[in-house]
Amino acid sequence: MYYSVIAALALIVNLILNWEYIKAFRFKAGTKDQVEQIKLRYSHFLASISDFYIIEILWGLLYDYHDVASLFPVIYSITIFYFIFILLTMLNWTRYIVAYLDRDGSIRGKVLLYSTWVMFILGLISLLLNRFYHLLFYFDENHRYVATHGRYLIFTIVLIYYVIISVYELFIAFRTSGRKRIRYMAVAISSLIFGVSMFFQILASFFPLYIMGLMVGTCVVHSYVEAGHKKEKKIQDNIASVMAQDYEAIYYFDIETGEYMEFARNPKYDSIDRSYVGKDFYHDAIVNIKHSVYPEDKEYAENFFTKEAISENIKDRRSFSFKFRVVVADTPRFFLFTYMPAGDGSHIILYEKDIEDELRAEKEISETQKKTVTFSQIAESLASNYDAIYYVVIENSNYVSFEINNIFGQLQVGQSGDDFFGECYTNIPLIIHEQDRDMVKEFLDKDKMITALETYKSYTLNYRIVVAGVVKYTRMIARKSSDGTHFIIGVENIDEEVKKEQEHFMALKTEKELARRDELTGVKNKNAYKELEESVQYNMDHGMDYLPYAIVVCDANNLKKINDTLGHVTGDEYIKASAMLLCVVFAHSPVFRVGGDEFVAFVRGSDYANRNELLEKLRSQVLENQKKGEGAVIASGMAEYDPDKDKLVSEVFERADKQMYENKQKLKEMESSG
Repeated sequence: MYYSVIAALALIVNLILNWEYIKAFRFKAGTKDQVEQIKLRYSHFLASISDFYIIEILWGLLYDYHDVASLFPVIYSITIFYFIFILLTMLNWTRYIVAYLDRDGSIRGKVLLYSTWVMFILGLISLLLNRFYHLLFYFDENHRYVATHGRYLIFTIVLIYYVIISVYELFIAFRTSGRKRIRYMAVAISSLIFGVSMFFQILASFFPLYIMGLMVGTCVVHSYVEAGHKKEKKIQDNIASVMAQDYEAIYYFDIETGEYMEFARNPKYDSIDRSYVGKDFYHDAIVNIKHSVYPEDKEYAENFFTKEAISENIKDRRSFSFKFRVVVADTPRFFLFTYMPAGDGSHIILYEKDIEDELRAEKEISETQKKTVTFSQIAESLASNYDAIYYVVIENSNYVSFEINNIFGQLQVGQSGDDFFGECYTNIPLIIHEQDRDMVKEFLDKDKMITALETYKSYTLNYRIVVAGVVKYTRMIARKSSDGTHFIIGVENIDEEVKKEQEHFMALKTEKELARRDELTGVKNKNAYKELEESVQYNMDHGMDYLPYAIVVCDANNLKKINDTLGHVTGDEYIKASAMLLCVVFAHSPVFRVGGDEFVAFVRGSDYANRNELLEKLRSQVLENQKKGEGAVIASGMAEYDPDKDKLVSEVFERADKQMYENKQKLKEMESSG
């Protein structure tokens, strides 16, 4: 009877501790998500030990009446199931640890799993043969259970196998660090407990040793593995909820099937009347676009919500952002949409943010930049790439640190401690640049941080650290958790960002220091023209309503002939005369010498308004010079910027250059006939 009581207690403990997993039991996960696969296999293991406990309860109750002939077939069947469930617990435990420890699908994990299947099948064959050869047990003429010697060999192999599993688990554990190592070691110890208790159960059949081993092992797993995961998940959810406060809605959908869920929603936008969950994200998105998007933006918006467009836009990218106007309470407002891979290869996360107020604020700050900076760029700059996040208890400064694998929630526990601020003060002299130490100490003053975050949403500091004698730029950002009990402090390496800014500044400085004037003529040179061309092109690319302009391309005729017959000194004077003529005609526009005998005038302002008259003036003077045989003879062509068809400055230049060659040919023909 005591045998059944212990099995019943073990069953109750198992149901209390692991009911959440047991009730979620199903044969297939229905998804390739690794976390779900691990949970499913653990539920299989828990179900198999629960069945084993039930078998043990029945065996303990009925074996006391083994001398009752009518009960013997039941007792024999229960004994068979006793051995089957011992083997099944071994199989399901191995399936769980391979899924938990070997997430990359290495050859070691596959060999381990296939070996377990082989042992399980051989065990079943042994039970079939036992009916005829008594390999494991038999019942005597009085229906008493008698263990045979064959079980020693079989379960010695099982014990060795469990030892191998434990060594494999310890090997993986010692390749990790922090809390992950503790969890992996807990799994290894549980494996050893299962193997040893199973072996001694076979030696002492009438003592519930394997029951106790299973109960102790599952308690170890619950305390050090599953409970730890739940605690970390709670912290990660808290961090994610704070990070999600900037968004009106967050969607999680299957890129193939379109099934989706909405994880966050701002009640301010209920008038949009969108679905909360659904089976077809792509269809519902198009319906919502037709219902709520500003009419002029509907066609544009629809292009981003097809399966093909999403797959293409996130290919080889961490994220993709776009914006359009949504009608909220009869008012169009700009929304920023960002989608990115969820990290499991099959799902996408979509973030939706109202940026209307930000756009207006940006417009007030700098009217000149209102069309050169898009909010997709702003969102990109705000998508911080932290190296670590510290979750600090405000009351006592206890903390847990997280290493970041993916900014959208893939957190891995690093280390923990009892005094975050104290440890920071200790480390400041060791790693912080000496010129920034006082500034960092002031930033990490706990009282000042509390005061700052009562007024501002976030608290930020840029500073320098010294690593192996190399200075690196770093940014620290502090926020409060949604319940106000924790600081969430992110540390980001911005060294590359700062270096790029410095390189850009030095490039600009160097460019300005270059000789921007042609030494011979005094007009601007080819470098200056390239600089202007790039500036104009940037404004055209970024949608800025750039001022109207025209390009005049000129070529001084007969320069080679003059150099060959009259010498280079005369040729230089001829080039100067050509430049002077262009400067006089286009007095309010920059003139550039871009080649030996080539010039460009960038016509704008009042010159642009009179461009045709000025070009005629130039050509008339050239004809007069050609007729007199003195002064500069310049072929010229002009083209105007057409915003409806010109995408490149070079397109305007090429049209002007073509007209110049046509004019050059006419001048030569006139010279020949004259």
